[in-house]
Amino acid sequence: MDRHAPPSAVVIEDDEGIRSLISAVLQHAGLHVIEADNGLDGVAAVCAHDPAIITVDIRMPGIDGFETTRRIRQISGAFVVVLSAHVADADESESIRAGADVYMPKPFRPRELRELIDTQLRELRRA
Repeated sequence: MDRHAPPSAVVIEDDEGIRSLISAVLQHAGLHVIEADNGLDGVAAVCAHDPAIITVDIRMPGIDGFETTRRIRQISGAFVVVLSAHVADADESESIRAGADVYMPKPFRPRELRELIDTQLRELRRA
């Protein structure tokens, strides 16, 4: 990663409004954001951009967020946040088993997402 370039993030979310909100939060945190509206394009974006942070929705057309996260884990050690409107203990457990670092239910508070991202960025800078 270029020390002068901002770290990047990939947002994988099929809902355009939520994708835009997540992207705005990450941009305000100082990240360069790449968006994808499905899991396959998201995995390709991770391959192409080597992001520091990735957000993944669970329910998407094509491959779901669990499979997307499993594929991401095969190619990336990035910090992965799974966001889902389907609040179920099984979804949280499956997300963590698939390789997510954090599960965050929707609707989420942008401030809480920002605090999580800021904490992770501080950790990256220390490394």
